[in-house]
Amino acid sequence: MTETPPEGGGKVENPRQGGDYAPSVAARVAVWHKAGGIAVPLLTTLLAFFIGGLVVLATTGKNPLTTYKAIFEGSGLNWFLEVGSYEIGIPWTESRVWFPWDTSFNSFAALNLQQTLIVYVSLVLTGLAVAFAFRCGMFNIGGQGQYLVGAIVAVWIGSELPGLPGLLHILVAIVAGALSGAVFAGIAGFLKATVGAHEVISTIMLNYVALWVGVFLFGLGGPLQNDNVGGESVPVSNDVLEESKLNVFWGDPLLQGLHVGFFVALAALVVYWITLNRTTLGYEVRAVGFNPEAARYGGISVARNYVLAMAISGTFAGLAGTLDILGWQFRLNTNDIFISSIGFVGIAVALLGRNTAIGVALSGLLFAALLVGTSTRNLDPEIFRPELASNLTLLIQGLVVLFVGADVLILYLFGIRRRARQRQART
Repeated sequence: MTETPPEGGGKVENPRQGGDYAPSVAARVAVWHKAGGIAVPLLTTLLAFFIGGLVVLATTGKNPLTTYKAIFEGSGLNWFLEVGSYEIGIPWTESRVWFPWDTSFNSFAALNLQQTLIVYVSLVLTGLAVAFAFRCGMFNIGGQGQYLVGAIVAVWIGSELPGLPGLLHILVAIVAGALSGAVFAGIAGFLKATVGAHEVISTIMLNYVALWVGVFLFGLGGPLQNDNVGGESVPVSNDVLEESKLNVFWGDPLLQGLHVGFFVALAALVVYWITLNRTTLGYEVRAVGFNPEAARYGGISVARNYVLAMAISGTFAGLAGTLDILGWQFRLNTNDIFISSIGFVGIAVALLGRNTAIGVALSGLLFAALLVGTSTRNLDPEIFRPELASNLTLLIQGLVVLFVGADVLILYLFGIRRRARQRQART
């Protein structure tokens, strides 16, 4: 509501606020983002790649376009550009489907694309874990810890209970891993709802709790360390049982083919969209994220939504850890726990995707292609030094996060100037 300032300056009263009224920074960012459409993340991505290319040119003297082409081919996305005429059979039927590209495992591009989509599964789910909490006005930095908790529970259940049938064993491990992530993230939501503890601080601390619990469980002499002969000196868990491994529907299972968890990630995107846009819970979550006080005034329980939003976020992240264990890792060791950073990349996925389902789906594919395309096995040293490629990925990730957050800074600076002009006019 806008009112004309009284003569001689003074405060503009708003009957709902009882004092100075101006849209919050979050409200202005939401309007600006909505007006920007797909142009904002697209320009952000192009600018990040442009600056990354300048760094490549200045530091190595290599052609940035050639480097990016090698990364593109290393990610397997060139699989869609391969010309040919191939057919594959549909399981459990006599039907066959024709594709204009090479769907066989023998294609090197197909092998790389399988690895990209495996990483894509984790990035989509950890991205949704950050995005859902953000829609409720919270910044979930704890996706990594929630991911680890889901992985720990999944490897424990997947390597035990040998009497269960295969499908039931898989379902029990998936449900348990997802619920463990929900409970773990719900701790941060509960602390914010009850004592006002900021979720950024609590989730960062919980990340370290998950990390060191995992190190204790699978470290030397730990309760879940490998109990096979000769395993006493190796800080690793037992292997997941064969019946609890996810089915590979494309590629060779011995070489980490693409597992059915890919469809679970796609289903999670649909669930995310439906929950936020077609349910009462989603309406309340978005209302609390936009303005907690207004939501409370409208009869919405802010504390309840804080807990639920964080629990749902943890469910997505815990599911990511579970699918990685049952789909291709099959075990956990202390090195995996220390170097894993998939939950932190999920933050960049959510920010670039602007916390929307389609945005997370597209940005997840971008970051998955970057991670796989810059791996040491996929880059020709004549084009770009493989040992530096991971740093290029981190550079582009950081630039994306910087530019996505720059709009908030710009709006804040404009707000300072506007308020300075208003004070000058009053005096």
